[in-house]
Amino acid sequence: MRLRALRALLALLPRGAAGRTPGQGSRGTGQLESKTKGKLQKQICRVILDHFDKQYTAELGNAWSSVRDVLTSPLCWQHSILLNRFSPCTELENSLCVQGYHPAFQGGLPYLPAAFKCYIRRSPGRFPAQKHQAGKLKEYYLLNAASLLPVLALEVKDGENVLDLCAAPGGKSVAILQCACPGQFHCNEYDDLRARWLEETIESFIPQSLINSIMVSKLDGRHIGDLKPELYDKVLVDTPCSNDRSWLFSSDIHQATLRVIQRKELSCLQFQLLRSAIKALRPGGSLVYSTCTLSKAENSDVINLILNSCSNVMPVDISEMGRAVSQEFTFLDGLQQHELLVLPERGRAWGPMYVAKLKKI
Repeated sequence: MRLRALRALLALLPRGAAGRTPGQGSRGTGQLESKTKGKLQKQICRVILDHFDKQYTAELGNAWSSVRDVLTSPLCWQHSILLNRFSPCTELENSLCVQGYHPAFQGGLPYLPAAFKCYIRRSPGRFPAQKHQAGKLKEYYLLNAASLLPVLALEVKDGENVLDLCAAPGGKSVAILQCACPGQFHCNEYDDLRARWLEETIESFIPQSLINSIMVSKLDGRHIGDLKPELYDKVLVDTPCSNDRSWLFSSDIHQATLRVIQRKELSCLQFQLLRSAIKALRPGGSLVYSTCTLSKAENSDVINLILNSCSNVMPVDISEMGRAVSQEFTFLDGLQQHELLVLPERGRAWGPMYVAKLKKI
């Protein structure tokens, strides 16, 4: 893929929307909004919806109908509240319980640190966001609950060297630090604007004493494996993808058409990023690959290509994690034991989120 074409493609990608409050991000993508029944209602992009109808009917069968219903109905979207262990607030937890929230992740998970607290409720609705204030830590982070599954699958432990390869806007980086204190934590983001967003997120949630041990870089993720070979115990590859939620509300028809045309190029970029991550991983270390799209070409096909072309990696079974959270998340049937795909449904409107885990041997 030529560099110019890659940059053009990256400029179109609304990455990181799975880590925002549902409904956020519209200002940056020029989405149209109109008032419906006193609330803001986004406008569906017909070009994208027609494309999704064709592709996902073929890939998901009957499941696409219910997923489509959620993705095209932003007023039924939900968000979760990840508490910040560096700014604890007992009153906040009590208030959440009074408002009908409950812990999203409970017993039965193979990995669930005691300090990791996330609250959800079945009904849609907004919880007030906290503004960034220099020198003051936020008490919580609003995000799609499914975006926490890659972090839990990674199973980071204190003292491990960790790389978040495509880290902006920073929700998963913050979540990793709710789980453990890495020996070295490297957060990378190639895009300048998004890198500044990442730095602000870290400043908003992480105390200065810990920030000093975090390295934020703006490297091309495809080259990190060559620059830092076999350095990390754990690597998260939350790769740029065709973000289904955001794409459905593209207001620029030309941009939407271009996205559909260039979508097939994404799997090449994702494969290159994943291969780089494997190079950066030490033998015995593990990585998690994730996207916020339903697309098989960007999910299972990329993982299968890596497994078929890299003899030094093997799949890791994460089905136990899936079973432990099955009351709160709906998963696509028929996938391999090393992968999960969260399907949004009403009352459990989390995802899309694809998660796969590999180990370097």
